[in-house]
Amino acid sequence: MMNTERMRVSRLGCFLLVLFLASAVFALNPDRHISQYGHTAWRIQDGFFGGEVRTVTQTTDGYIWVGTEAGLFRFDGVRFVSLSSQEMEQMPSTSITALLGARDGSLWLGTDAGLVHRVNQHLITYLKGDGYISSILQDVNGEIWIVRDLIGNNLQPLCQVIGEGVRCYGHEDGVPAFFAGPLVQDASSNLWIGGDTTLLKWRPGSSNAYRPKALKSNAGIDGVEALSVAADGSLWVGIALTGRGLGLQHLVDGGLKTFVAPMLNGETLEVLALLEDHQKNLWVGTSNQGIYRIHGADVDHYRTTDGLSSDLVWKFYEDREGSIWVATAEGLDCFRDLRVSSFSTREGLSADAVESVLASRDGTIWIGDASKLDVLGSGGMSSQFGKALQGHQVTSMLEDHTGRLWAGIDNTLSIYQAGRFSQIKRQDGSPVGVVLGMTEDSENNIWVETKGPPGTLIRIQDQKVREAFPAPQMPLARKVAADPHNGIWLGLLNGDLARYRSGKTEIFPFTHHPDSRVDELIAASDGSILGATSFGVVGWKNGKRQILTVRNGLPCDSIHALISDNQGDLWLYAQCGLIEIANAELQRWWEQPGSTLKLRVFDVSDGVQPGQGHFNASAKSPDGRLWFANGSVLQMIDPDHLAGNAVVPPVHIETIVADRKSYSPQDGLSLPPLTRDLEIDYTALSFVVPQKALFRYALEGHDADWREAGTRRQAFYNDLHPGHYRFRVVACNSDGLWNAVGATLNFRVAPAWYQTNSCRFLSVFSALFVAWFLYQLRLRQMAAAISARFDERLAERTRMARELHDTLLQTVQGSKLVADHALTQFSDPVRMHRALEQLSEWLAQATQEGRAALNSLRASTTPRDDLADALQRATKNRFGPDAMEVTFSVIGDSRDMHPIVRDEVYGIAYEAIRNTCLHSAATQMKIELRYSQDLTVRISDNGTGFDPALADKAKDQHFGLQGMRERAARIGAKLTLVTSASGTELKVIVPGGIIFRTSGPARQRLFAKIRDLFRLKGEESNLD
Repeated sequence: MMNTERMRVSRLGCFLLVLFLASAVFALNPDRHISQYGHTAWRIQDGFFGGEVRTVTQTTDGYIWVGTEAGLFRFDGVRFVSLSSQEMEQMPSTSITALLGARDGSLWLGTDAGLVHRVNQHLITYLKGDGYISSILQDVNGEIWIVRDLIGNNLQPLCQVIGEGVRCYGHEDGVPAFFAGPLVQDASSNLWIGGDTTLLKWRPGSSNAYRPKALKSNAGIDGVEALSVAADGSLWVGIALTGRGLGLQHLVDGGLKTFVAPMLNGETLEVLALLEDHQKNLWVGTSNQGIYRIHGADVDHYRTTDGLSSDLVWKFYEDREGSIWVATAEGLDCFRDLRVSSFSTREGLSADAVESVLASRDGTIWIGDASKLDVLGSGGMSSQFGKALQGHQVTSMLEDHTGRLWAGIDNTLSIYQAGRFSQIKRQDGSPVGVVLGMTEDSENNIWVETKGPPGTLIRIQDQKVREAFPAPQMPLARKVAADPHNGIWLGLLNGDLARYRSGKTEIFPFTHHPDSRVDELIAASDGSILGATSFGVVGWKNGKRQILTVRNGLPCDSIHALISDNQGDLWLYAQCGLIEIANAELQRWWEQPGSTLKLRVFDVSDGVQPGQGHFNASAKSPDGRLWFANGSVLQMIDPDHLAGNAVVPPVHIETIVADRKSYSPQDGLSLPPLTRDLEIDYTALSFVVPQKALFRYALEGHDADWREAGTRRQAFYNDLHPGHYRFRVVACNSDGLWNAVGATLNFRVAPAWYQTNSCRFLSVFSALFVAWFLYQLRLRQMAAAISARFDERLAERTRMARELHDTLLQTVQGSKLVADHALTQFSDPVRMHRALEQLSEWLAQATQEGRAALNSLRASTTPRDDLADALQRATKNRFGPDAMEVTFSVIGDSRDMHPIVRDEVYGIAYEAIRNTCLHSAATQMKIELRYSQDLTVRISDNGTGFDPALADKAKDQHFGLQGMRERAARIGAKLTLVTSASGTELKVIVPGGIIFRTSGPARQRLFAKIRDLFRLKGEESNLD
């Protein structure tokens, strides 16, 4: 962890060092006018600020901070963001008077009511309500110094911040009581303080006061309002005056000198702001005259008529990319260098209608416009040649091999020599006409293409017209270029190319388009020819014709001019900007006409002002600079000195908006559960061309690869699941220099209660438990089914045993008793005969009962008739004495019964009747069958009775009483047995809901209840 932190600190230190060094390298080109810089203004009237802009600074994180009377604003090049209301409430005042971006990354704010230190969005207030803070300075040792205006009895204008306190210095420390304004430190660590009466040089233990003459007079002055330390150690002093006096002074060798420049014309400057930038340009802000920039003896002026937001300038600031920021009474202005410079009337041209340009071999730039011929040389812009013109519009120019200037003026052709223009006329003495193009061939012939009617190609030698080729003898052309080997090339009005050589004309046609004339020609040394048209670049080389268009990567097809630089690269001045094609790419196009080329495009943000094709639209000066006439202004680019922006843009994540609620981008941020719409706002702090900053981002944990965002400064997500994420964003500046480290943010989307791990674990556990439970339930069901089948088999065996006992076995037993009784009296034939008859009858009955037992497996054992009839028949099959008296009674109406339940009841009653006959020795037996809500069967006798306890302990192979109880239990009946010495009574009560038949749902419920009681598959089939 410690190593990681050290690496981060090391990278941050290197990054800040690079930024510091870059700020010392990139600055505004002093050779250009202020009007040639890129200028952007943000005005109060447009709603950017709520009050006057007073001060500007930049912090080490790259942000620009703007202090106004209405509060503090942070700027990233695209958006102004005001300080949060919570922070503003902690401020001693919302009126910002001074700003300082400290080297530790913090921000110091001076207000009209105290000093505030902003560190990581935390505010520390000093001198609350005790002084108007005029200036804040961080010295070479990192100490913070402030000066303040005197308020009340406060007589200590200079203060030093020590820890969380402030130490102030007054008269006893060599600091007089005055209204202090600007504060700077020189190379010798002296502090310079400007006041209303004194310019003070101070260091602990030493002070020296300077009083300029204007201050000594103390008339109509506001005092020293601005200070700036020059690179040579001298001091620039700005004094605000309400009358005429010494506004700008220079302190050199201990003496103040008034700065005098011819361009000022003796004007007195009421100076409010001063800054010497890294190119030693001195920027002077005034109270009512805008900006002056002084470089050596050159003075340049820029004010509201040129586009400045206000002529009252409060503050200058140079950022680390070399741009100059200006705080004015009406807004904020920024000046930056442009790759393409423009020349117009503001730079000295006689008119904003540049039609042609020529760069002579001595470096002079000849500029032809609609009224004069201007010259740009080492001494600046001059229009002196305009007086020698014999006309107005300069359409075309040429420098021949002798250095003479040929100029097409109006409808004439003139040569400039010996300070005057002399005309070249046709053989008949008439003017040559409007000159569209000129060239000099290898034999020093001057070829001139003139405008019709009729259009004519003229050959001039020794300043005389030798030949004329009118149309249609020669195709109509607009441009002419010399072939490096022999002859000339013509750019025709229909977009074709033609070559005239040795008296012969050869035409190379291309696809024709409306208004497809050739506006510019380049004949290269390799024999190739290129032409600029409205449908692309037409080319011919070694008999091969090609067209370079948007299909090859051009941003547009409309090309006005083309020219090659010293490296052989091709430059196209097009409707959409200035396009550079490297020579290697151009050769690749010659070899592969359909290839897509790598280009570099300069647009309006680089200073390009595309116009229309004109007469002499391009030129190259000996120093390699390229010049273009666009019909309005003259533009120039220096391909050999295109300093790129080498400052890596800091990247920041500014805000996270989750479901329309904003969050501060703190690492480890936790977003609420079920977050649907997520927006992440980020920025890159490059102020040269902030609109060209490109971004790419990736959300680790969601995106598989980088997303190309282009210039968009927001990332959107709407499908994030709960979890941890890491957002990364990188950016490049307008020159394609990437900050590969970028910015990162770790955050999480909290899960809802049902998305937590504990809930997931509980859900999985519950699912497993349910699966286990269902599995166990299934196992039990299967076991129960198997057990039920075993129980059915056992119950069936038990039933068969009971049936055999109660029917067949009892009959066989009775037959045995008859046989035994007959054998005891075998000598009596009559008795023997009756016994054998009885035995035969009972064996027949046993046979019948055996068959009935077999049939009971499929059907009821008794016919489907009334139970009363069945019981009456059972009493006739007596097993005992014939003298037993049987009484049978039926109470209630007979009702339809379920056959199986009825058979069980019959079996119980039959067993009771048989036992009474065989074992009770009774003389009377009563049978009662009662039909009511339930079915009741009562059987009683007057026999000897028996002991129930002994009956429960049945002997082996004797199951009478046990069988009756089992039958009663199977059908849910209640069996009661009462026995004594005077007789026995058996009562069976069967619930009517079980034995009596019904219909509809009730019947279904009955069948279900019977099934539950019997649980016999074989018997269930008969429940109809």
